Amino acid sequence: RMVPAIVIAVGMVIVGFTLKAGIDNIAFRDREVTVRGLAEREVPANLVTWPIAYSIAGNDLMTMYNTVNSNNDKIVKFLTSNGISTDEISVNPPDTYDATSNRYRSDSFSYNYSINCTVTVTTKKVDKVRELLNRQSELLKEGIAFSNSYINYQYTGLNEIKPEMIAEATKNARAAADQFAADSDSKVGKIKTASQGQFSIDDSDSSTPFIKKVRVVSTIVYYLED
Repeated sequence: RMVPAIVIAVGMVIVGFTLKAGIDNIAFRDREVTVRGLAEREVPANLVTWPIAYSIAGNDLMTMYNTVNSNNDKIVKFLTSNGISTDEISVNPPDTYDATSNRYRSDSFSYNYSINCTVTVTTKKVDKVRELLNRQSELLKEGIAFSNSYINYQYTGLNEIKPEMIAEATKNARAAADQFAADSDSKVGKIKTASQGQFSIDDSDSSTPFIKKVRVVSTIVYYLED
């Protein structure tokens, strides 16, 4: 009789511990903290697109055609003589406006034709372009009344810094979780869920578009333990 009784008693003890562990586990699973980790980095732009635009007006298309070719040659020479290679330069087709075919033509436009032209530089030589931007008034000496369209600076090296930034964001999230756990007399447990936010690349500020701010936020849910 003693042996069955002992077996039953031991079984009840095991069941009790099992139930307690299950209850504790359920309670533990309900305790969690959601934190966000931010990583930011300023990087220099490594690609720039620089359109040099100008317009001419006149009444004789052949004369205007010759002027366009001459101006384009002068712009290309200015660029190539200052470190920009020909494969980084594209001469866009001219955009011609024929006022004689417009029945709603304004009398304030005294020419029959106008032509808009753009020579575009696309290069990784960002510092060189910034230097030439300060010198492009030299084109005025050549009789070219240029205008600068939007100069687009880009950063294309995200894949190179992405792993480090994700690790930094995760580390910062863990630090926030540790602080929360310390304030609540708990310990940080395993990760329940984690999601990486999208990377954003923006200008550092409006006056320095050639400096980019890369940013990512990771959201991590940790279990909390006693």
